[in-house]
Amino acid sequence: MVQVRQSTIIDAPIDEVWAILRDFNGHDRWHPAISFSEIEGGEPVDAVGAVRHFRLADGGELREQLLALSDKDHRLSYCLLEAPLPLMGYVASLRLKPVTDGNATFWEWRSEFNPPAHRRDELVKLVTEGIYQAGFSAVRNLLRRRSVVSPIDARQPRAVAVPMPSASVPRTVSTVAPGQASTTKAILVERYGGPEELQLREIGLPPLEPNQVRIRHTVIGVNFIDVYCRTGFFDLLQPPGVPGMEAAGVIEAVGPAVSGFSVGDRVAYACPPVGAYAERRNMAPELLVHLSNDIPDEIAAAGLLKGVAASFLLHDVHVVKRGDIVLIHAAAGGIGQLLVQWARHLGATVIATVSSDDKARIVERLGAHHVIVYSRENFAEAVMRLTGGMGANVAYDAVGNDTFAGSLAALAVRGHLVSFGQASGPVGNWDIGRFASRSLTISRPNYAHYTDTPEKLAPHVARFFQALRQGVVRVEAPTRYDLANAADAHRDLESRRTTGALVLLP
Repeated sequence: MVQVRQSTIIDAPIDEVWAILRDFNGHDRWHPAISFSEIEGGEPVDAVGAVRHFRLADGGELREQLLALSDKDHRLSYCLLEAPLPLMGYVASLRLKPVTDGNATFWEWRSEFNPPAHRRDELVKLVTEGIYQAGFSAVRNLLRRRSVVSPIDARQPRAVAVPMPSASVPRTVSTVAPGQASTTKAILVERYGGPEELQLREIGLPPLEPNQVRIRHTVIGVNFIDVYCRTGFFDLLQPPGVPGMEAAGVIEAVGPAVSGFSVGDRVAYACPPVGAYAERRNMAPELLVHLSNDIPDEIAAAGLLKGVAASFLLHDVHVVKRGDIVLIHAAAGGIGQLLVQWARHLGATVIATVSSDDKARIVERLGAHHVIVYSRENFAEAVMRLTGGMGANVAYDAVGNDTFAGSLAALAVRGHLVSFGQASGPVGNWDIGRFASRSLTISRPNYAHYTDTPEKLAPHVARFFQALRQGVVRVEAPTRYDLANAADAHRDLESRRTTGALVLLP
């Protein structure tokens, strides 16, 4: 048996360091050796007994189990279940203590294991340098990137590099005095139609009003509601206009009537009015969300609208509870992936439908109990078979015309169909008298009705961010397009060629 013990001093408060280390599923966000991580079975990241499956940067895969965790003592321990290296009996622990003099943290990382005699020195060096010392440096660098930028007086124009805890390079932010007009590159829809109507143009940026802020976007979210705006199905966009309802960025100017926001603040939004497909825009700040240092711009832009929608779909429109049978269509899509993970965490049995085997593998990895490839079998019949003829308590359907009838047929008595989109077209006219045979409920929630005031929006944002931090849901790295290629993003989205979220990079 060998023992390895390493320690260091981190120049940050103990609570900040502990917030990073206690996330048993968070190593891939800071440790250079780890490229992917997930908690098996959808368990919380701080649940004793939870098993973490992760992939190393060199392709190797490991499984570790959380043995103990104490917020009071700032300590956790874990053991290795499977690994490509002979680290037999590997048990490790992390322990933090505040440094008596100053606002720093003492961090000790120790382990014991049984290596083969002929590989002892090699494996001890690997654990010491490749895991512990590399981890110390990575956390130190992460905290350095998260350093808060001091607010800048908007009346004194200057440039500042704002740290972005994301994969993107920090961008330079310059202030613009209220009342000063400018221009910006944006995607303009001059008439309703297909993706070809998304054209990159230089447009005027109006003078900043006293009650507005100006945002320089770093990442822009792409959602199916943008397609509805482009085609005119929703009247949120009046040509000529700029689509888009979701983005993250940095405030570069603040009107004199605005409080609570400063130049340099990182913010995100997922709300009307449209106009996100642009390098910069002016907005009233009421529905802007401050981004904490642990939420990267890309995750906010890729996940905020979908996460807020998933929050009210699972907790308000239909309150999913333990034991429910939940049917989720388009489960490999951006919102579908969140619904699968979150519903499983709530204790539901998740039945997911997808269009291909590749998408089925994605959804299985996210924790769906059953996956139906609807292109080769009748999903309603499959749901009834899987549930012993009982049916689903709730079906979440954003597909529309192609799935609506089947969703109704797959419901249990007193089942609830939540129709929150129609990617395949309108569902048509239905005689509600047919629903009485099983006392079915049909809902058609409108995103704006759950998010159009700060009081309505805030609980959903808080719930989604908490789910991210606890590892309840995970937003995979989105598919990226340059802003100029927004038409390609729409084509791929409408043809169902993508999985997960899509973003535009200005």
